[in-house]
Amino acid sequence: MHLIETTLLLLLAVVVSGPLARITRIALPLVQIGLGAAVVLVIGTTVELEPDVFFLLFLPPLLFLDGWRIPKEDLFRDRAVILELALGLVIFTVVGLGFLLWWMIPEMPLAVAFALAAILSPTDPIAVQAIASRAPIPKRLMHILEGESLLNDATGLVCMRLAIAAASTGVFVLTEAVATFAWLAVIGVSTGVVVAWAINRAKAFISRRFGEDVGSQILISLLIPFAAYLAAEQLHASGILAAVAAGITMSFTERDGARGQSLATTRIRRAVVWDAVQFVANGLIFVILGQQMPSIMSRAAEVVAGTSRPEVWWLAVYVFAIVAALAILRFVWVWTSLRLTLFRRRHRGPPPKVGLRLTAVMSLAGVRGAITLAGILTVPFTLADGTPMPARTMAIFLAASVIIVSLVLATVALPTLLKNIELPPEPTHEREEDLGRIHAATAALRAIEDKAHVMSEGKPNPDLYSDAASRLMALYRQRIESRSHSEASDVEAARLSDAVEHQLRLAGLTAERDELRRLARSRQIDEETARKLLREVDLQELRYS
Repeated sequence: MHLIETTLLLLLAVVVSGPLARITRIALPLVQIGLGAAVVLVIGTTVELEPDVFFLLFLPPLLFLDGWRIPKEDLFRDRAVILELALGLVIFTVVGLGFLLWWMIPEMPLAVAFALAAILSPTDPIAVQAIASRAPIPKRLMHILEGESLLNDATGLVCMRLAIAAASTGVFVLTEAVATFAWLAVIGVSTGVVVAWAINRAKAFISRRFGEDVGSQILISLLIPFAAYLAAEQLHASGILAAVAAGITMSFTERDGARGQSLATTRIRRAVVWDAVQFVANGLIFVILGQQMPSIMSRAAEVVAGTSRPEVWWLAVYVFAIVAALAILRFVWVWTSLRLTLFRRRHRGPPPKVGLRLTAVMSLAGVRGAITLAGILTVPFTLADGTPMPARTMAIFLAASVIIVSLVLATVALPTLLKNIELPPEPTHEREEDLGRIHAATAALRAIEDKAHVMSEGKPNPDLYSDAASRLMALYRQRIESRSHSEASDVEAARLSDAVEHQLRLAGLTAERDELRRLARSRQIDEETARKLLREVDLQELRYS
């Protein structure tokens, strides 16, 4: 019963966090962390963060959804930059920050320092998205950050696992480390692809033969990330990469209309369910993270006790030094990576201007989140010989503090850095959108004409079918005309007309809804009829909102 009450209290904190963030204008993750800490102070108990349970419950669905929804063209276009950040930057950070921690904290062995640096190196995709909701980060930059955060979790966790193994056994073999990483990455990605592809093929086959059940389809989509994660973990591969790969595979199977097409009702309801899952899981992650903070921070005196620097204020020095080192290392890597990328593409024309402010934005946007805390809590209590793991409590305290400071720093600094910043021009998708609408409307015209001809054959009233087809085809022809202008002035006029029509349609739909509710209240139409008609209005408004 206590667990149920605590869970309901955590969900209440997630619900309250949204309005509270808008009222206080504080970043949503920080509000949720504060509410989580407040819950602990009020009820006096905390939810124990079991790292394995956390990774299983929260990461697979969220990373799967990110992989599903991230634009694939942008992901593959910037694959070189994303891989440089997800692989190269993580290793660069592990080495640079690891040696700094070892030098700065004498009581921390080199292997533990590398483990802490490894778990601090990956950015958190959930935290990145939360920060982006407050700061107008350019789309392409945001897609790079999302792609990086999807992949660098596995790199950081693998590096941490290798560092902990070296700390426990006192042995580190480079060839074994490379082989382990290759196995985790290749088998993890392959498992995610195979699981998602096999489930979607089986689902499509059953739907074609026996019909589609909307509820079952949605539930299957919710279970796919867990299946991919658990299958990869059973093979001792990366479940995180498996969940991401499953999400990317899901998007490709959805494009294959002949084999992966779902009913429109399924797609709409599934999107709503996944939006709710994303909102709840993101919120719970930060609320639970906040719940861990009071107990971790209360051990500050215990952390420094027995060290060469027993004063508590040294912990603040360590935390700010780590945050500064992470920002500097990231800035150096991003600046160098951008220069090399521009140099490789010099033959394609004059390179876009990339200033230091944009590089600073890229550096500060790499915030840390709950994955860092969950990862550091997996550090074992003892070494292989049974002796206590040195500096474990210190590592946990520093990781938790760095999460808070990095979130606050990004929340405060990013809006200022992005104000009036000169950005490289981003490609517009308006022409692609017009092209897609024209081709879709042309295909619809052919299909309506063919269907009307088939339906009217042998019927006593063929004019009825041709009249209905003509009315529908007139709408599609009007869409083609409005999108086929070549002159810039005509295109602008067409877009202005679309905007005016959009507002008028919304006004009309609002009036329809108000009138239907009035009729239902006055009992002029029954409740079932009102619900049906209101749903039709809602679906039309969904199209224009």
